[in-house]
Amino acid sequence: MMSETGRNDGNATESKGPETGATETATGEAGAATPQSSQWGAGAAYGEAAGDAGEAAARSADAERIAALEAENADVKDRLLRLAADMENLRRRTEREIKDARTYAVTGFAREMLSVADNLARALDAVPEEHRSDESSGLKALIEGVEMTEKGLISTLEKHGVRKLEPEGQRFDPNFHQAMFEIPNAEVPSGTVLQVVQAGYAIGDRVLRPAMVGVSKGGPKASPAKPAEAESEAGE
Repeated sequence: MMSETGRNDGNATESKGPETGATETATGEAGAATPQSSQWGAGAAYGEAAGDAGEAAARSADAERIAALEAENADVKDRLLRLAADMENLRRRTEREIKDARTYAVTGFAREMLSVADNLARALDAVPEEHRSDESSGLKALIEGVEMTEKGLISTLEKHGVRKLEPEGQRFDPNFHQAMFEIPNAEVPSGTVLQVVQAGYAIGDRVLRPAMVGVSKGGPKASPAKPAEAESEAGE
């Protein structure tokens, strides 16, 4: 019995050996597989984190590029607007200069011709009134010829933008008139032009020569000129 039991126990012991070894092998394999699983999980997590970081960096770089492009676009747009405004100002200034050149190109010549008009007017004023209608004196035709010459000269000046000022009866304007003396008159407002000593001329909106006038004093105070009235005086 003892021997049999011993053999049986030995056999049992021996039979348990392979099972124990298999268990140990399985345990060992499981133990070996556990670190590899952890390493794989950590690598995957690191890869995901690195991918998120790269995507965030790419988005940040794109945002910076977009901001830089928008700033550059705004700068270019501002420069173009400034350039367009400068070109528009240049165009207007050039047009104004061309217009002024055309309008005032004859200023010097017209100013010289005013002395001719003055001499013609003086020649007509020097003729006595009784000789103007006296055909027997032979002066009537001469007077008519001088009058036609004066009118032709004034007409030619007007074609070139020169106009004669007619300030008599108007309020005195220092921009167009030059007061030579005062005339006491209580019936008209003070500062009214009553007499024109020498005719004045203007070219465009500039005075070519102011009219020399006599101005009233002693009358009621003149009312301020309305804008439309002032413009009409300047346009005459």
